[in-house]
Amino acid sequence: MGESLHTVENRAAAGQDRPELQQAVQEFVDAGFAGMQMRVHDERGEWVGSAGVRKLGEDAKPPTNARFRIGSTTKTFTATLVLTLVADGEIRLDNPVDDYLPQFGLDRRITVRMLLRHTSGVFNHTGEVDPDGTYVPGLPSVGQEWVDNRFRTYRPEELVRFALSKPARFEPGTDQGYSNTNYTLAQVLVEQVTGRSYAEEMQRRILGPLGLSDTVAPDAQPEIPAPHVHGYYRYEDAGQWKVVDVTRQNPSLLAGTGSMISTTRDLHTFVSALMGGDLLPAPLLAEMREPYGTLGYGLGLFVQDLGPDCGGTVFHHNGSTLGFGALMYSTPDGSKTLTASLTSGDAEVDLIQTFPKALEKLLNEVFCGGRTGAADKATPAQ
Repeated sequence: MGESLHTVENRAAAGQDRPELQQAVQEFVDAGFAGMQMRVHDERGEWVGSAGVRKLGEDAKPPTNARFRIGSTTKTFTATLVLTLVADGEIRLDNPVDDYLPQFGLDRRITVRMLLRHTSGVFNHTGEVDPDGTYVPGLPSVGQEWVDNRFRTYRPEELVRFALSKPARFEPGTDQGYSNTNYTLAQVLVEQVTGRSYAEEMQRRILGPLGLSDTVAPDAQPEIPAPHVHGYYRYEDAGQWKVVDVTRQNPSLLAGTGSMISTTRDLHTFVSALMGGDLLPAPLLAEMREPYGTLGYGLGLFVQDLGPDCGGTVFHHNGSTLGFGALMYSTPDGSKTLTASLTSGDAEVDLIQTFPKALEKLLNEVFCGGRTGAADKATPAQ
């Protein structure tokens, strides 16, 4: 006989009675975010909660099944997709990308592996920061120019050609620099090798097999399927501060690198399955999880050591796109996960200051049993 419904409900209720997690979520809202929803899976079961509002001007909290834009958390999906093709022998990690995408005339030294761990040197089409702190603009990705262009459709090839029109940041393989164009190239690679669209291949290889029915690779579609939360962009233009609802935006500027939509439940299912070995053969998963360079970046994953008090290593890839943020963390075996959405609102908030502090406290609560200082290397959303 299975457990009675009453027993299951009691266990779920016990898992839910965790005021320290609700408080950790509330602190993001207190810091200036419009809303947050969070899901934690651990030895005590599943906890789900939210704080703030779904939409400015309304009282309703974010529904805990709401879809949201996951920004650069998309990169873990893209890297996994590429690695499934490596597992099938259709792509080789250390082959020149030029073998598969000859149309771009890429430097022959750039390999598929270099794309996935940001060591290609290719300019970031959404803009770069020079070592001296100077911002080098790319295609419109911030400010009034982005707001005016936010429904424009870009083709991935257009993004790549723009990036390649700029000088390389460094010689391939000699340094590491986080560049969205690496993952847009990865999307084009998938499409050219398989003869199918990125969305179709993502559905065939990851979303369908895992039952991720609330996750979307939307191409140029500006809508977020309901139910969803609202995200806002606060920016300065000609000396005036403006706030715009940017829930609807064309994500094609971030093809393969920041375009996807998901839920906290689907992100949990995905990262738990990935870490548990359900998507990739063990040798490829090990390569994916091997940290490299100054970013401590594997192949589509950040690797973070929380210290011995917290059980050591977690794997993650946070994400942000204008109006939205995502958190996705997992222990090595996938048994403990943290997934969350964040939405920005109209509050005057310095994310450089407030986000790392709130994130550090949250990681301490989830992974270190509230022991302050154990998770003091919190990586900001990318």
